[in-house]
Amino acid sequence: MRRADRQQGFTLVELMVAVTVGLLIMAGVLTLYLNLRRTNDDMAKTNALIENGRFAVGLMQEDLAHAGFWNGYVPQFDDLTASDIPGDVPTALAPVCADFSTWTAQDKVNAVGIVVQAYSAVPSGCSGIVTDLAANSDVVVIRHAENCSPGVGTCDAVAAGKVYFQSSFCDSETANAFVLGTSGFILHKRDCITLAERRKFITNLYYVRTYAVTAGDGIPTLMRAQFDSTGGASPTTGLQAAVPLIEGVEAFRVELGLDNVSDSGAAVNYAQAVAWADISTKTSPTNRGDGAPDGSFVHCGATSCTAAELTNVVEARLYVLARSRTTTPGYSSDKTYVLGGTTLGPYTDSYKRHLFTSSATLVNVSRRRQTP
Repeated sequence: MRRADRQQGFTLVELMVAVTVGLLIMAGVLTLYLNLRRTNDDMAKTNALIENGRFAVGLMQEDLAHAGFWNGYVPQFDDLTASDIPGDVPTALAPVCADFSTWTAQDKVNAVGIVVQAYSAVPSGCSGIVTDLAANSDVVVIRHAENCSPGVGTCDAVAAGKVYFQSSFCDSETANAFVLGTSGFILHKRDCITLAERRKFITNLYYVRTYAVTAGDGIPTLMRAQFDSTGGASPTTGLQAAVPLIEGVEAFRVELGLDNVSDSGAAVNYAQAVAWADISTKTSPTNRGDGAPDGSFVHCGATSCTAAELTNVVEARLYVLARSRTTTPGYSSDKTYVLGGTTLGPYTDSYKRHLFTSSATLVNVSRRRQTP
């Protein structure tokens, strides 16, 4: 009778071969996983960078589109139906960070006539609001009336102590064409009986801060300070503390298009009444703008542009340099980024960047200057 065969296992050599093959397979799977994770991380960083850059441009672009909206009111110097020499031409820059209680009547006229102010440094008197301004970044101030009626939809109801804009549509009140303040809203609609609507006065200041949450965290952030009134027993009204909006915005620059020449080629002259090329048709004012920017766009310096220049702003070019929040190991680039008249880079810090450019027409200013 034959003895049963003995059971036999793997030999040592076979086990070593099996372990080696298994390790090779695991190494391949791990490498694939790490590559996929690295790719996903890079895509997430890139998507966030693009989203932040587009959001920043879109936000300021929308605000600029509303600049100069005064709920139907047209400054006399831009009113082509006026027959007199305009008396409301801005004589100086409007206040930026001064408390509203210190504003003079002329300050209010200047604020309504100059709806965009740009600076390449911290504006005078704003050091308590514009803090840690990033290098190569501008400060831009945008003004308009609220584009919704108080208490309607999501628009805040009228509140005591806040600043509102009210314009008159009654012919007998042309000497007091608007009210900008916290009280005295006695102007009327066309029937000269019904009180005219008041709209909240909006001023937004944008700049880039060198950090997001904590000083030194290294995340550049787009900031916005808004004009409002504080509560309490002794409220103050003006630009409030800036709040962070979008992280990863490293720099932005704004250049302004000025409407200094009429469509007939003559220079704008507000020291005269409107002069028409053809008085019978009134289709071409020779001493007023035509709503289109003339010549090269200008970049305002540390003390901003002049009042005469800012009165005629009809378009703005925006340049926003967005940066990823974290570095990408092994990434390097020799790219440079042209923000209008300045060039930034190349950078050697392993952060990914992208430049966004766009233009924004100040619709409320340019459209009222256009003639058929």
